[in-house]
Amino acid sequence: MEMDDPRGPASLAYLEEDNQCKQRARISTWTTHRNFTHVCRGGDFMQISGTSVEVGDPCNLMQLMQTSRTCLEVDPTFSTITSSSPQDQLLLTLLKQRKTDEAWLTYTQTLTTHLPSPTCLSRLVSQLSYQNSKEALSRAQSIITRLRQEGQLHRLDANSLGLLAVAAAKAGHTLYATSVIRSMLRSSYLPHVKAWSAVVSRLAGSADDGPVVALKLFGSVTRRIRRLDDRALAKDSLPDTAAYNAVLNACANLGNIQKFLQLFEEMPEFGAKPDVLTYNVMIKLCARAERKDLLVFVLERIVDEGIAPCITTLNSLVAAYVGFYDLGTAEKVVQAMREGRLDLCKILRDCNVAKPNTVDTDVSDEFSKLLPKSVTGKVTDPPLLPKPYPPDSRIYTTLMKGYMKEGRVSDVVRMLEAMRHQKDSASHPDHVTYTTVVSALVKVGSMERARQVLAEMARVGVPANRITYNILLKGYCQQLQIDKAKELIRDMASDAGIQPDVVSYNILIDGCILVDDSAGALAYFNEMRAQGIAPSKVSYTTLMKAFALSGQAKLAQKVFNEMVKDPRVKVDLVAWNMLVEGYCRLGLIEEAKKIVQRLREDGFHPDISTYGSLANGIALARKPGEALLLWNEIKGRFEGGKDKTSTPSPPPIKPDEGLLDTLADVCVRAAFFKKALEIIACMEENGISPNKTKYKKIYVEMHSRMFTSKHASRARQDRRIERKRAAEAFKFWLGLPNSYYGSEWRLEPLDGDDTVGSSV
Repeated sequence: MEMDDPRGPASLAYLEEDNQCKQRARISTWTTHRNFTHVCRGGDFMQISGTSVEVGDPCNLMQLMQTSRTCLEVDPTFSTITSSSPQDQLLLTLLKQRKTDEAWLTYTQTLTTHLPSPTCLSRLVSQLSYQNSKEALSRAQSIITRLRQEGQLHRLDANSLGLLAVAAAKAGHTLYATSVIRSMLRSSYLPHVKAWSAVVSRLAGSADDGPVVALKLFGSVTRRIRRLDDRALAKDSLPDTAAYNAVLNACANLGNIQKFLQLFEEMPEFGAKPDVLTYNVMIKLCARAERKDLLVFVLERIVDEGIAPCITTLNSLVAAYVGFYDLGTAEKVVQAMREGRLDLCKILRDCNVAKPNTVDTDVSDEFSKLLPKSVTGKVTDPPLLPKPYPPDSRIYTTLMKGYMKEGRVSDVVRMLEAMRHQKDSASHPDHVTYTTVVSALVKVGSMERARQVLAEMARVGVPANRITYNILLKGYCQQLQIDKAKELIRDMASDAGIQPDVVSYNILIDGCILVDDSAGALAYFNEMRAQGIAPSKVSYTTLMKAFALSGQAKLAQKVFNEMVKDPRVKVDLVAWNMLVEGYCRLGLIEEAKKIVQRLREDGFHPDISTYGSLANGIALARKPGEALLLWNEIKGRFEGGKDKTSTPSPPPIKPDEGLLDTLADVCVRAAFFKKALEIIACMEENGISPNKTKYKKIYVEMHSRMFTSKHASRARQDRRIERKRAAEAFKFWLGLPNSYYGSEWRLEPLDGDDTVGSSV
């Protein structure tokens, strides 16, 4: 949803009613400093409780709603707001009695004839948001849509919009929640920190460009705050530790070390202090930056700061070592925890690799500021943990996932058995543990054993969840056992009372693709929508893949158009690539090139998948001239090269074996030997072995009689000298008899020869 600045022309009556409502409701947020006197004339302001709320926890998001609700209840002036309209009086009475559904019905009955007062509208949106249901959120959004269309969005107070943003974020509608916060900022509102940081938190953990949007939204709020002469006016909007943790998590997910350092160092400006969660995020940053050697220094800084590590801290460390495929160190951490040892920092120092990491100097400098002991700490004794931390089921399960990644299924099963016999109930296997075991068995194709584990979960009273079933579902689909997948869906509903979600349907759609059943894929897509399940980005792209692979480019285009219209999803490069693939599989190069131009206009750059589809389409269409143009573009994208046709320059790409082999194949078949040698040289320089046997076969079958005509005119013979020399150089590389006398083939001309290096 895109909401424009609502403060446009309005009647004086509306403006007066709006001002009175905002004064009496004691809005907890501020406009800009120049508007402060105008907004504050009513006296004191309502303030949402400053209780610490950890952003990202759904329960805590509802805590924000509860505190706001309580504040509205205790406000003695709220109930004194009067209205000349009997409809408003009835609506307000129902809202005060918490009869939200009846209030909504009353609102809809006068939808075309009456616009409720700002008080009623704000409270109705707030209570609908508080209901935390899909239907209630849809109702609240419909009010926003109506007010936006009528230019009356200014009638809502900041609290109602903030609660709506929180509810939308919690429901997974991050784009909508972001637009609400941005609209508030454009309207000179400063949303409560619990509201805007909840949106930042959701964005930070979402896919695609969510973390980037989180950084931008955080920056928009803090820039607005910095413009105020007196920050006390925005005390409820100032970023707190939870807000910084959310945006630092975005930096960690992006691997943006510079921005992480900048934000970390500015925390004192707003009175925010790093807590244990802050340093847990720093562990993730080190893992993203591939700095295994720094993990121990994060733990040491936590202890040195007088902050008690939590079990999540140690789980993050184990997960980081598992991510580095260093199971030896991960096992030592878990064993030290089992033994109740306090010298974990010393153990990790001893495990550090002796040779230093090869890293960029700037990156190293940034980490030295975040973790000073990584530079000087090696001469000091490592600190001791404040207390023992016995491992819980989450720690064991994380280590188990490491075994699964390395294919050590026997170790996974053995650890499950060991966890069952632990004296501490906190170490007993939970549903995540069992799901990990199921995933490990599915990964190696042991579907029967995986089903046995599922049955065991029911026997020991650990209910399987939807994730467990989806893993099994994917296993059956990957083994092309679609009938068993359908049977599992029925069992999931009948035995466990679990209905398939969008992930379940995506797996089934992909399974249909594996058995070349595009009709089945479409049937599941339609069934999903009929069940009221909104398609995800993966749903659209997977269905597009089904049509693209089956040569139905027009249907893929229709699905793409539906995706563009869906406000809940954002078209990404994968979707564009599926569209390109659909046309290229039919050899429709011109149509594919138009799609590529459109994706560029949409802010994307072609990647290896895009170029691979184009190369295959060119080969199918037998258009070698297009292959030369494509090769010239690709050369400019390889690392170190620049695409002079694009501003700004697109990111570099790495040479890909399949792409280069296809282009070389086209060039050899078209007798573009010099270009073929260029591509082959690129392959060899990047450690890719060209298929010399294939190229030799193509040459012998198609070009062995080239340049053998004795009846060609002298002029014609002169014109083809250049191509003949390139052909001889190619034959030399193939090991065929040739008249190329160089000691080795090269792209540059031989001494005294200016013709070999010229273009074909």
